Amino acid sequence: MNEKHNACRPDRPLKVLVFQEGGRGESKVKGIQRYGQNQFDITLITIDQPLPPVVDDASEYLPDTIEADLVLDFLKHPDLSHDLALMCRRLGIPIVASGKKTTVDGTHTPPVCCALARHRELGPYSRCFGAPEFDVTVKDGKISEVTVHRGAPCGATWEAARRMKGTSVEEAPVRMGLDTQFFCTADPSNWDPIWGKSPVHLAADLHRAALVAALKKAQSNADR
Repeated sequence: MNEKHNACRPDRPLKVLVFQEGGRGESKVKGIQRYGQNQFDITLITIDQPLPPVVDDASEYLPDTIEADLVLDFLKHPDLSHDLALMCRRLGIPIVASGKKTTVDGTHTPPVCCALARHRELGPYSRCFGAPEFDVTVKDGKISEVTVHRGAPCGATWEAARRMKGTSVEEAPVRMGLDTQFFCTADPSNWDPIWGKSPVHLAADLHRAALVAALKKAQSNADR
């Protein structure tokens, strides 16, 4: 599998501040560091203490200010996420809060990390991570190579893509979906009533569709 990411190389490392509870952001940090080719300067803030059902004043848990190019929100408590989004809006810092229901303007809230669309204000993060994008090479009806241009920050895209080599074009989309579910680190119990799927199932659908599109592109190029 080709792991080159020339489009992901910024002029300087992007300063990314990650907020998490219960280790929810650690797999993403590892994936960003590995598949972003160390082009991201990541600081992880972990909130592990027990929290009350309602947090009226988040200043006890959040920093007084933020110095970063991008904030990633993997917090569980909705009050902390809301106040973090307000802080980012006030400071003019873009924030990605996947799966959140916040209404704060400027907050990017894809239903799952690998559903993030491209946004100029997110810089190289948006070019490297989000909705999966592939190129594939097919030989004798089987996939011989997969190039990942963009994928999930947890790394599931790259891990699943490695398993596609030697798979028939008929079987590959289904296998891509299944392997993505295996490697995806989203919470499968977090069922979304709007999408009618868990984040893990939605991730599988997105990756399967992306591979189908790549296979169609490869076939179109071969027919020229």
